[in-house]
Parts: sequence; C-alpha cells; structure tokens
Amino acid sequence: MNIVGQLAPLAFGLAVIGSGIGVGIIVGKTIESVARQPELQGRLSSLMFLGIALTEALCFIAIAVAFIPFPKP
Repeated sequence: MNIVGQLAPLAFGLAVIGSGIGVGIIVGKTIESVARQPELQGRLSSLMFLGIALTEALCFIAIAVAFIPFPKP
C-alpha cells in the first residue's frame, strides 16, 4: 500500500488552509493598524506584503515536501 500517495492530498489541504488563515490574520491586523495610525499606511502595507509572501512560501514548501519520495524499508 502506498501511504505517501494517500497522504499527499491531505498535506496539500492543510498547507492551503494554514496559509489562508495566516494571510487572513496578517491582512486583518494590517487593516486594524492602519485604522489606528493612518500615517503609517505605506510602511504597514509593505510589511503586510512581506508577511504574505513568507506565509505563501511556507505553503509552497509544505506542498514540495509532499512530493519527496521516501525510501521503502
């Protein structure tokens, strides 16, 4: 039985769900921060996009790990 092939879709789903939650939190906190201090909008936006890029990179790493072949015992 090939268990790695059966777990890959689960890994994809968890990676996408985690990434979506992370991006939602980042954007929500940025909107909250801009509402409190509108003069920092430019700086906060650039930090937001950096955070989104790092969060999505973790998603891509999780998907890539699912494709690593494991040696058979």
